[in-house]
Amino acid sequence: MKIVTWNINGVRARIGNLTHWLTESAPDIACLQEIKTVDEQFPRAEIEALGYNVETHGQKGFNGVAILSKLRFDEVNRGLPGDDADEQARFIEGVFSTDKGALRVVSLYLPNGNPIDDEKKFPFKLSWMARLERWAQERLLLEEALVLAGDYNVIPEAIDARFPENWLGDALFQPQTRQAFRRLKHLGFTEAVRAVTDAGDTYTFWDYQAGAWQKNNGIRIDHLLLSPEAANRFSAASIEKHVRAWEKPSDHVPVAIELALLPA
Repeated sequence: MKIVTWNINGVRARIGNLTHWLTESAPDIACLQEIKTVDEQFPRAEIEALGYNVETHGQKGFNGVAILSKLRFDEVNRGLPGDDADEQARFIEGVFSTDKGALRVVSLYLPNGNPIDDEKKFPFKLSWMARLERWAQERLLLEEALVLAGDYNVIPEAIDARFPENWLGDALFQPQTRQAFRRLKHLGFTEAVRAVTDAGDTYTFWDYQAGAWQKNNGIRIDHLLLSPEAANRFSAASIEKHVRAWEKPSDHVPVAIELALLPA
C-alpha cells in the first residue's frame, strides 16, 4: 500500500498537476496540505473520477487538509483536540480496514510559527506540537498501524537544510521546535525517510525565490511518522522530487512510503 503526503499549496490552482500526479504516482492514500479552500469548493469530482474517496477539512484562503483514498473510509475525524479556540483547519484523520487490522492515517499541517518574536505565532506552534504529542500518545495505546503524514514545518537536523545557518532565526529550526519533534518521535514512531537514508541533499521544499530549486537550496520539512505496527509493515520511502520541475508547481514535493498492507 502506497501512502503519500504532499503540500499542494492551493488545490484549485494546481488541480491539473494533482490529477496528473494521481494518475502517474497512483497512491492508495494521498494526504494533502494547504488546500486553501472551503470544503464546498474542493475539486472533488475530478479526483473522484480517478477512483478516489475524498474527505476534507477546509478553510477559506488558508491552511486546509485532505485525504484522498482508494480505500473506503471507516471513520473520519477533523481537528486536533485540546484547544476549543483553535479554528484553523490543520488536521484530519482517516481510519481504514486492512488485511492486518485498522489503519489510521493523519494529514497534518503544522503551524509555521514565524516570526519567532511574535507573541502569538511561535507559542501557538509549540502548543500545537504539544497537543499533537498528547493526541499521538493516546492513539498509540490502540496498538494499530498509524501514519502521521504532513508538512510539519520542522527541519529536524542541520543535514536537512542545504544551508542550515540561514535558518537559525527561523521557527522551523529553533531548538524548541526540534526538541518537540524529537519528543513526538520518541513516543515510539519511526521517521520513514531517515529510516532508509542518512544522505544529505534530501529535501522536500524549495522556495520560489532566488532560484532555490535550480540551486537545490532546499529543506526537508515534510515527514511521515510510523507507529510500531506501521513500521513493522514498512518497506520503502521515496521523495518524488521531479514534481517540483513541473509547470506551476507547489514549492513542496510528494513524499511516499510503502506498507505491506492490503485493503480488507
